Amino acid sequence: MAAAGAGRLRRAASALLLRSPRLPARELSAPARLYHKKVVDHYENPRNVGSLDKTSKNVGTGLVGAPACGDVMKLQIQVDEKGKIVDARFKTFGCGSAIASSSLATEWVKGKTVEEALTIKNTDIAKELCLPPVKLHCSMLAEDAIKAALADYKLKQEPTKGEAEK
Repeated sequence: MAAAGAGRLRRAASALLLRSPRLPARELSAPARLYHKKVVDHYENPRNVGSLDKTSKNVGTGLVGAPACGDVMKLQIQVDEKGKIVDARFKTFGCGSAIASSSLATEWVKGKTVEEALTIKNTDIAKELCLPPVKLHCSMLAEDAIKAALADYKLKQEPTKGEAEK
């Protein structure tokens, strides 16, 4: 009985599709209509996805989230002995704008000093990705993740209680 019902549903859907006018593929692409091409590029080709060793002293990890929309962003930086960020990775659970903001943030922090990376603002990320006002929280998350990763790195650089006594 269920198989017969499914068959009727498929035939009805096919008939409906055959009668409806065909739209060009570019008009059917939801991301292309809803997001700027820079967001789509970072979403479809994210840069620096992955993780670094969070236990390493030269790796800072920032984990931030936005309860309102459910986006969660983990951003990690690896800093060399001269204070320059030599690698950055991210993992993000969220919309295309959140993923794009994370991807762009990792690109921008690489090659900067810790202090230079602190100057990256959410407004710069939003402007580069052409984010609409309803998606500005995604760029704010990226800025917060950068700051959290840098704070974690700085905390790891402070001497531990045992080292300070030597």
